[in-house]
Amino acid sequence: MNKPLSRTALALGALCLSAAALASVPKIIKKVPPEFPVEASRQSITSGTVKAKLNIDADGKVTGVDILEAEPRKVFDKAVTRALLDWRFEPSGEKQTHEVKLVFRNED
Repeated sequence: MNKPLSRTALALGALCLSAAALASVPKIIKKVPPEFPVEASRQSITSGTVKAKLNIDADGKVTGVDILEAEPRKVFDKAVTRALLDWRFEPSGEKQTHEVKLVFRNED
């Protein structure tokens, strides 16, 4: 009997902000963790990190995701983009950007 792979991702909201920006950090009200890609497991990749910039509209909806850094490159980008597009922030009444760093670990 085959045991299913445990595919979990640990998402850490590590912020890269200046002191002036700290006053306007958007408040997350819905956080969706990214799936650990099956293809990464097939390639024996067990961990990685992705730093992304989120574009947030005035209502708190994520309207776009830009991958700023990724290690390894292009392995987790799609999973991160899919998950971050489902995140929601407290409405601020204005467009904002926010940076996060997601850490992946395959916990078999």
